[in-house]
Amino acid sequence: MSTVVVIGAYAKSVVNFRGDLIRAFLARGHSVVAMAGAEGGAGGSTVRAGKVEAGEIRERVEELGASYRSYPVQRNGMNPFRDVRTLFALRKVFHELKPDVVIAYTIKPVIWGGLAFRSRKRDAKFYALITGLGLAFQPGGFKQSILTRLVTFLYRSALAGAAKVIFQNEENCNVFVDRNIVHRDKTMLVNGSGVNLDKFSLLPFPHSNLTFLTIARLLGDKGLRELERASSVIKSECESVTINLVGPADPSPDGIPLSDVQRWNDSGTLNYLGESSDVRPHIAACHVYVLPSYHEGMPRTVLEAMAAGRPIITTDVPGCRETVPLTDKGRLQRDRGETVMEGENGFLVRGKDVESLREAMQRFIDDPELIP
Repeated sequence: MSTVVVIGAYAKSVVNFRGDLIRAFLARGHSVVAMAGAEGGAGGSTVRAGKVEAGEIRERVEELGASYRSYPVQRNGMNPFRDVRTLFALRKVFHELKPDVVIAYTIKPVIWGGLAFRSRKRDAKFYALITGLGLAFQPGGFKQSILTRLVTFLYRSALAGAAKVIFQNEENCNVFVDRNIVHRDKTMLVNGSGVNLDKFSLLPFPHSNLTFLTIARLLGDKGLRELERASSVIKSECESVTINLVGPADPSPDGIPLSDVQRWNDSGTLNYLGESSDVRPHIAACHVYVLPSYHEGMPRTVLEAMAAGRPIITTDVPGCRETVPLTDKGRLQRDRGETVMEGENGFLVRGKDVESLREAMQRFIDDPELIP
């Protein structure tokens, strides 16, 4: 029997996104310890998570049959003192548990988990799951260039001893290989984190006015500002359409203030429904799922909406474009430089483009027969 440690940053994701993985390890007779941040609530600020929430996560993990440990991590920001604290906390845990396998996902657990793991026994294995490139690899000015170089160096150091580095789309993998962060032969490609089809299954469409839905953390790079602007035009011309937004606040530098989202809600542009621990009722209540993100690994919410049989509008960017395979017509549209491209299960639109997003949404309004 092996000891497996699964490390995330956001506590709720350990159960919501990795619960089935933990169950699979347990079913094979392995001992599992799940770890997540003791700091940061939904987004990783320096405020400690509430005892009630932390207790609930621990109970849910223990109900699965695994053990739970929290550790100090700041999901966002580059405070070196806090990051060193994370590194030493993980080294202490690894020294105590002597795990046979460590699986880490998202940037801070991968980097600091990988560096902490390098001191462990040689026959132990470290696996890194890259769920997206995040802001660190996005284009920008001088400061952004420095950040990219620093993160590249840290990733390269952390992944030097990894058994495998697992990506959710080929373009993210190519970025790591081209930057000499990891060798190609050490990489693996999977189609997202997967969706439990016993929980997310085909659902009938609601008997209501046309309803669009977006589920995302309140971040600018999820395309929510573009969604608001496109929705504003649509609502000014068709008040009967409903456009719902579900998701938690995020205190990262790219976070959209709740006051702004509340203003969108009060104006009638978007219906903000807050954070949800179970998104299935929201998916059941929609006709079309929309995610205008700038970049993803493989968007889980899109996969969940697809499992429910909902048509998709998303962006022609790495991670998102893989969820909407283009038809022959769509490929011709891309070749011609059109901004709305026909897919087998919806439309791809140009990233950061309000008008193409509005146009794709308008097509479902003008032709409801596009909805199965």
